Amino acid sequence: MTLANSNRVLSVDLMRGVTIAAMILVNNPGTWRDVYPPLRHADWHGYTPTDLVFPFFLFIVGCSIAFAYRGRTPGPDTYRKIVVRSLKLIALGIFLGAFLLHPPFVKPWSEIRLPGVLQRIGLTFLLAAPLALHLRTRNLLIVTAVLLVGYWVWMGFIPLPDGTAPSFERVANNWAMYVDTGLLGTHTYKADYDPEGLLSTLPSVATCLIGVVTGRYLLAPGTRKTTGLLSAGAGLLLVGHLWGLVFPINKALWTSSFVLVTAGWALVVLAATYYLTDRRGVVWGRVFVYAGANALILYFLSSFFAKVFGSIGVGDTSLHGYLYQTIFVQDFLPPELSSLLYALVLVGLYLGLGVLLFKKGIFVKV
Repeated sequence: MTLANSNRVLSVDLMRGVTIAAMILVNNPGTWRDVYPPLRHADWHGYTPTDLVFPFFLFIVGCSIAFAYRGRTPGPDTYRKIVVRSLKLIALGIFLGAFLLHPPFVKPWSEIRLPGVLQRIGLTFLLAAPLALHLRTRNLLIVTAVLLVGYWVWMGFIPLPDGTAPSFERVANNWAMYVDTGLLGTHTYKADYDPEGLLSTLPSVATCLIGVVTGRYLLAPGTRKTTGLLSAGAGLLLVGHLWGLVFPINKALWTSSFVLVTAGWALVVLAATYYLTDRRGVVWGRVFVYAGANALILYFLSSFFAKVFGSIGVGDTSLHGYLYQTIFVQDFLPPELSSLLYALVLVGLYLGLGVLLFKKGIFVKV
């Protein structure tokens, strides 16, 4: 699969599969007590490899929008599909946070978290796809810049309603926390903020739009794509880290500097993958390409069964705990390695499911 015969770009499909595998990996350790530092999120400011995973996926969503809507004339049917797909993602995300394995099978309303990963993907797609349908690349870049600069001004310079100055520290006196708690009440991840909250979804749209622009660039005529991707990635990394000096790199707030840094790394990784696959024809990682074709349903299933296994009691622990303690916890293994091996086995199982679905021609469109 190459640019010569398809609107698909093999490196993007490969990167999608690797990213969904990474999402499953970091979300499913044997125990959260024993996790290697690179597989944890940063405590607040800064970032780890784990903090790159979700923005990478939103970046790839943007690339996919560019591929799917190339040359398409906007119409009612297109908008209907965008809205329906967005609502399905949001509904699946809320379901994951709400369902219980035992009666009454649903958490009390006050305890249900409304934001989440699938919800953010849905909202981002809902906002980014129409922009991609209507705007040229130059205008998409302008919208992206407005979102990032506007978010910085809003978060950093506009006083809160009580007159206090906003802060980027982990306290309930910044606009993202204020908006989330004001509109969502108790339906947040923490009492004072949500890492997938409403206001911070705006800069996540910028992450997706950078992906849209990248996808268009990959589909455009020309051969020096690797150099272009690397140059753009290096530029975003530089600007993002410099911006981080005044607007800290922070995943929970999805700061503008975080957008640029994570998009920069995504471009660098994509450049390397593009060079090896689409340019040099190196065939590797087909399992990730196959799994990437059903990425969202694999993520949903991994989250669903993690909750199920954590809810089924076995003795004084859960089914998850029993399997982990019985099979993976061994005296000769460091606890962090035991925890990682559990996660790797799960990744292997879901990748295998992805291959099976692909081979049978089953593609679940979420």
